[in-house]
Amino acid sequence: MPETSPRGLTRLAFGGDYNPEQWPESVWHEDVRLMREAGVTMVSLGIFSWALLEPSPGVYDFGWLDRIVDLLHENGIRVDLGTPTVCPPAWFYRAHPEALPVSREGVRYEFGSRAAICHSNADYRAAAATITGKLAERYGDHPALAMWHVHNEYGVPVSACYCDSCAAHFRRWLRTTYENVEAVNEAWGTAFWGQRYAGFDQINPPRATPTAVNPAQALDYKRFADDTMRENFCAERDILHRLSPGVPVTTNFMTALSQCDSVDYWAWGREVDLVTNDHYLITDGRRTHVNLAMAADLTRSVAGGAPWLLLEHSTSGVNWQPRNPAKAPGQMARNSLAHVARGSDGAMFFQWRQSRRGAEKFHSAMLPHGGTDTRVWREVVELGASLDSLSTVRGSRTEADVAVLWDWHSWWAQNLEWRPSEDHDPRERADAFYEALYDRHLTVDFAHPEADLSRYPLVVVPALYLMTEAAGNNLKEYVERGGTLVVSYFSGIVDEHDAVHPGAYPGALRDVLGLTVEEFSPLLQGQLVRITGPDGSELAGDVWSEFVVPRGAETVWTYADGLTAGRPAVTRHHLGEGTAWYVSTRLAAEGLDALLGWALEDARVAPRADLPRDVEVVRRTGESGSYLFAINHTGSDAKVPLEAHGTELLTGERAAGRLALPAGAVRVVRLDG
Repeated sequence: MPETSPRGLTRLAFGGDYNPEQWPESVWHEDVRLMREAGVTMVSLGIFSWALLEPSPGVYDFGWLDRIVDLLHENGIRVDLGTPTVCPPAWFYRAHPEALPVSREGVRYEFGSRAAICHSNADYRAAAATITGKLAERYGDHPALAMWHVHNEYGVPVSACYCDSCAAHFRRWLRTTYENVEAVNEAWGTAFWGQRYAGFDQINPPRATPTAVNPAQALDYKRFADDTMRENFCAERDILHRLSPGVPVTTNFMTALSQCDSVDYWAWGREVDLVTNDHYLITDGRRTHVNLAMAADLTRSVAGGAPWLLLEHSTSGVNWQPRNPAKAPGQMARNSLAHVARGSDGAMFFQWRQSRRGAEKFHSAMLPHGGTDTRVWREVVELGASLDSLSTVRGSRTEADVAVLWDWHSWWAQNLEWRPSEDHDPRERADAFYEALYDRHLTVDFAHPEADLSRYPLVVVPALYLMTEAAGNNLKEYVERGGTLVVSYFSGIVDEHDAVHPGAYPGALRDVLGLTVEEFSPLLQGQLVRITGPDGSELAGDVWSEFVVPRGAETVWTYADGLTAGRPAVTRHHLGEGTAWYVSTRLAAEGLDALLGWALEDARVAPRADLPRDVEVVRRTGESGSYLFAINHTGSDAKVPLEAHGTELLTGERAAGRLALPAGAVRVVRLDG
């Protein structure tokens, strides 16, 4: 069986994407010397190098790669070796132009960027298998090889192609999934608008149409596109497993990035040997460290709670957002160690040396254009030393307090055309609930709706429009056995085919919530609705309201105005040994905090009022001990209470009672015992 951590790596992974092909060989020795100075333990290599490795069909040049792999090995630096299948060479597209993907509108993309691939194309699949096999035969037992890195960021920027090859592949996928066309007609509800099919040969991808396309067809096409990419990954993985046994195989995920919502990472997490993730701060004015924590928690959850690896992030600014600010002094270390706190066994970057040419030349790197006499370089060296001092953390697991349900299929369905309100954004609700839990200093696991939830005292359902009957039964059983559930509006509405569950809303959740919803009443843009509590206190909601009818649930908060005035806004339902809460409008931060406060009381989760806002405290535990990570994202010094004595690993100082946490600093205490 393959290893599940980088082979031969005994410390935390530290390094980045290394692209020596962009530089003359005279620079390589300087690079490796500086890598050693910075404490680099591993680099990712060869990800975009297909055109250099195979400069013409069937002609290979591995000499340059041999030399750099050997040089890295001589200097004790491990290699995460890429299969370069994300960027086929120009000669390949000249010979096989049909391998370029086609948009819904019928436009075939051109060569000249990256990841322009029709994943159904047989010529691409054959060429990818060949180059992967050649690399595995040559480097599969090289002593520098730590792991294999297949492709790069599947789904970015193109996941679905709509060409004739994909149409034929889609029909085969449908035949395998449904067996006969009548089952497709039933699942897609083709009786509506006269869309009934008499045979598979009549079915095409959901290409551009005059008005809204069949939503169930569009949803299945998203599944098909994801499955097709995953088939290609598994084909490369199996070649590597066969020719390079014992070496872990991965591909870099982008779990919490909305730009990569075309990939079902629950399914992908079961196929890789080691879950890895790329994360970049979205600098849109929000608290970027909260989204970072969310991405790390989600990645760890995709890994089943096991250690994972941050394979890419940035030392400072990126280059692809409308505005790309630099990171503040010390922020790179806080970002990196926050990922480690939440389960990553290292911190890797894109990239090692900042490029002089190409689309990403203004993307920050470990070695900036300005060289070693720069703030970024000095912080890189300091971070390398810090990670070295945390080597014993490797292999331990992060402890979570509560769970949030997450399902990519639900996001896909929710974001199709013609929903009740374009202002309702399910991802915004997920972010908002996560931030409210973060501000209560709770560590979150994410879970699939059908997963075992028994170990969590509280489970939050932010906005899961699509929910299977099995998931609804799972949540009912969870509450009956003593769990506390919090559900946000427009959840449990449709099944896996985007068909409304029979009966009143909210379909799959009626029984567990003890209510029905007669009608949705979305609010107009900018419109607010007041809700009042039993003590006369008041909160405001926007975007959404509903006509809620209790069927066993008690009304906790009531709509005070609008069409739903006098109706329940927030309810609570005792079921078996547990409790289920429902909120039928979009609450802002204050309201969410109040709602979660009540639910946490039901769940008997103790509050952490002794910690300031934006001071992050997370625990990792393993055979080597228990580690408390304290991260101060504020400009003020703070104190963190310790339940036991320990040693602070970054300074070597003993810690007891209350840990001093300077402004902007990180401390990691290995607790005694």
